[in-house]
Amino acid sequence: MISASQIKSLRDKTSLSISACKKALEESGGDEAKAIEYLRSAGEKIAAKKSDRTLGSGAVAAYVHGGNIGVLVALACETDFVAKNPDFRVVADDIAMQISAMGPADTAELLAQPFIKDPSKTITDLVKDATHKFGERIEITKFSRVSFDD
Repeated sequence: MISASQIKSLRDKTSLSISACKKALEESGGDEAKAIEYLRSAGEKIAAKKSDRTLGSGAVAAYVHGGNIGVLVALACETDFVAKNPDFRVVADDIAMQISAMGPADTAELLAQPFIKDPSKTITDLVKDATHKFGERIEITKFSRVSFDD
C-alpha cells in the first residue's frame, strides 16, 4: 500500500500530478528512486509521442548577470495556456540562467550540458520533464547571449 506521505514526497521532488506519482510508486513497489526512474522513462515516451506536434506559443525569458552578461531564450510550447503557466516560465528562466553561466555555442551543446541547479540532470532532461509535466511538446527554439567578455 502506497501512503499519502510517499506520494507527497515524490510529488514535491517531481512536480508531477498525484496520479502520476501514485502510479510510479505502485509500479516501483514503493521505492522512490525507482519511481523517479519510472517517471523519467515515462516522460521520454510522452516526449517522443509529442515530437511532431506544432509549436504555436511559448515564452521569452531574459537573464542579466552582474550587468555584464545578458541572455534571451525562446522556449516554445503548443498552447498559450502552458506558455502563461508560472511553472513553465520558471523553466524558461532556469534555461536562461544556464546559458548565462555556461555560455553554450549552440542549442545542441546547451541540451547536453548538466543543469547547474541539479547536475544529475541535463538540459535535455529538464525539457523532457517539462514536456511530461505540461503534457505538451516543449523546445528551446533559439537563444542569444551577450557579454563584455565576447
